[in-house]
Amino acid sequence: MSATDDERWLARSVELALANVEDGGGPFGALLVRDGALLAEGQNRVTRDSDPTAHAEVQAIRAACRAIGDFSLRGATLYTSCEPCPLCLSAALWARVERVVFAADRHDAARGGFDDRVFYELFETPRDRWDVVVEGLRPSNATTPFDAWLAHGGRTDY
Repeated sequence: MSATDDERWLARSVELALANVEDGGGPFGALLVRDGALLAEGQNRVTRDSDPTAHAEVQAIRAACRAIGDFSLRGATLYTSCEPCPLCLSAALWARVERVVFAADRHDAARGGFDDRVFYELFETPRDRWDVVVEGLRPSNATTPFDAWLAHGGRTDY
């Protein structure tokens, strides 16, 4: 992608974010492009859908995967109006997105009341100091789903 292409697609992600604000949604828009073609767009639907995972990037990833009929977005670029939060960045990693290009950053989001910085800082903190308890409990059958997965001849590796 050229800088001009990046600017054009990034401008579209900002347009999606602005349109979402006008429609009562959050100020986030995202889209995925591969080989110069738009795969899908997404807007933040957290409050509209009462779904805390319905971030613009996740919405775009879901739509792109449905559009191409595959869970892998190898070779695609994710353009987003704001630096992806850890949830969205993780989704992009799981989708095997090749590049992420964003406009505003986490500090701009914090100024708007979306303090993703808290989550970035949390992941740098030892778990025993988190407000939410995250603990493992290992029953005797803890690994049986993975054993079944490895033994399944028709599995689709990812």
